[in-house]
Amino acid sequence: MGAVRLQDVAVRAGVSPATASRVLNGSTRIPGEEVAERVRTAARELGYVPNAQAQALARASTGLLGLIVHDIADPYFSSIMRGVQIAARAAGRQVLLASTDRDFDVERESVSTFIAHRADAIILAGSRQSGSLDRELETEFQRYRANGGRIVVIGQPLAFGCAVEPENYRASAQLAESLVQQGHRRFAVIGGPANVRTAADRRNGFVDALGGHGITPVLEVAGDFTRDGGFSAARILAAGLRIEPGQAHAPVCVLAVNDVMAIGAIAAWRESGIEVPRDICIAGFDDIPTLRDHVPSLSTVALPLVEIGERVVQLALATGPGSENCRETIAGQVILRDSSRLV
Repeated sequence: MGAVRLQDVAVRAGVSPATASRVLNGSTRIPGEEVAERVRTAARELGYVPNAQAQALARASTGLLGLIVHDIADPYFSSIMRGVQIAARAAGRQVLLASTDRDFDVERESVSTFIAHRADAIILAGSRQSGSLDRELETEFQRYRANGGRIVVIGQPLAFGCAVEPENYRASAQLAESLVQQGHRRFAVIGGPANVRTAADRRNGFVDALGGHGITPVLEVAGDFTRDGGFSAARILAAGLRIEPGQAHAPVCVLAVNDVMAIGAIAAWRESGIEVPRDICIAGFDDIPTLRDHVPSLSTVALPLVEIGERVVQLALATGPGSENCRETIAGQVILRDSSRLV
């Protein structure tokens, strides 16, 4: 048996194909309720499955939101994804997901795919990269925006669309101030790639705030913006500073520019018998859910990641003056835990 056609439903209900289409594809121009119910009953009896493309044409909307993240395995992004899903479900929308592994060619391909699927809005979650790559994205988005598509960025704003931007520089500076007040005087930094703006902003805010106290980090090491990047950088840092288990002097306090790097660093030191906070202290950034079960508990800057995900959907679906190019900032909250405690 072939697939049930719209024509078959129309015949069963005793209406024209156009009337059946308006009922089943979500058009605002629907007939009376008695006729509409006949069409729905016929569709159920025949097992008719509506055509999603036809529904999109009838409603002038696909009901789809495209979400692009850097790393689906990173709890930072999975928390944001949860917020996006919660808000999208409440708004009756479905989410298309792409994970790029921080490959900006993949990001552009994902944007093109979502545009081809006529997503109502595209959300880019994650740090922008320095250079011309964002300008190349503008070409992809020009026709999309002209046709009513919406763009929202989590992170540094693009030249177009809305943005929700965590206050990375300011919050990192506040973290430095809190650690100085805690009694730390020797610091080091595990940073991310220099062309990743979030990593650069967090490093710069921290180092600039230390400079206000006449303090310069004794060593800075950069790694990938991942758990493994933190693991590798931590080994280099420990060797460069000659950190030994059970050393007598006050420990260096390290900033890792995100929590997953900090977790990787602690794992690397643990393999060498270096204990946190006895031999070295560390703080991260983001307050990812994974930290609830981590020992020692990690000092960090907390961002409301789920709420950020919910907010970007609200911005993506907003209408009215100024709704297409809005900018919002999200403050972070410093939380000091065992990993930076002076013992």
